[in-house]
Amino acid sequence: MSLVEFEIHGAIALITLNRPELRNAVNVALTEELRAALVKLETDDSLRVAILTGAGRVFCAGMDLGAFAEGERPGLVDPDHFAGFVSARRSKPIIAAVNGAAVAGGFEIVLACDMVIAEAGAVFALPEVKRGIVAAGGGAFRLPRRLPSAIANEMLLTGEPISAERALALGLVNTVVPGTDLIPRAMALAARIAENAPLAVRLSLEIARRSASFGEADAWAENDAVWKSIDGSADALEGARAFKEKRSPVWTGR
Repeated sequence: MSLVEFEIHGAIALITLNRPELRNAVNVALTEELRAALVKLETDDSLRVAILTGAGRVFCAGMDLGAFAEGERPGLVDPDHFAGFVSARRSKPIIAAVNGAAVAGGFEIVLACDMVIAEAGAVFALPEVKRGIVAAGGGAFRLPRRLPSAIANEMLLTGEPISAERALALGLVNTVVPGTDLIPRAMALAARIAENAPLAVRLSLEIARRSASFGEADAWAENDAVWKSIDGSADALEGARAFKEKRSPVWTGR
């Protein structure tokens, strides 16, 4: 049985963590399969966006603590860190479709994604302090970048969960939907992204990801460098022609 399922729906990849009997907890084997899924996403030029979700009733419960106690370290300090995912270099957007709980490393996987759709019953937490460890898969620094410091500190230092509705109010998720609508809504969002020029999507996402670390001057320098790489590109010219000719564009990603 595959621990990470990879389905292709046109230009959209649906990636599913598939250890439902263990709440999709991450061990070394799942890490290796998730890393391979990311490589497949990045190297297939026909794929433009991905959705990441969990099988069963839980998105991801984080690290498999049983395996950890036996000496497994599921990508904790390798070049891509936890699950082979949270610091992986990638150019294509990934939407987290969160069913049930996303806790500990599972929440860190969500924080590494670019957009989040959550079902109404979802919860989010970084409970590492309750287990004598820290949220070292990016949670300890990504959460304070996304939330006011007092709220981030409360979540990090108490380990207590928040609901999907609270996450929506705080801006951690894009939308909250009934469970039956989760994947259809994620697919609809992915389809809207996939309609757009892939080069422009990739470069826009690159600027957005790096913007938090830029000062104003650095941001403009990066902005200008990106514009130079897209100005006169085949997709830019095609977008202008298609608009003028009142037709749908045919993107090439160049």
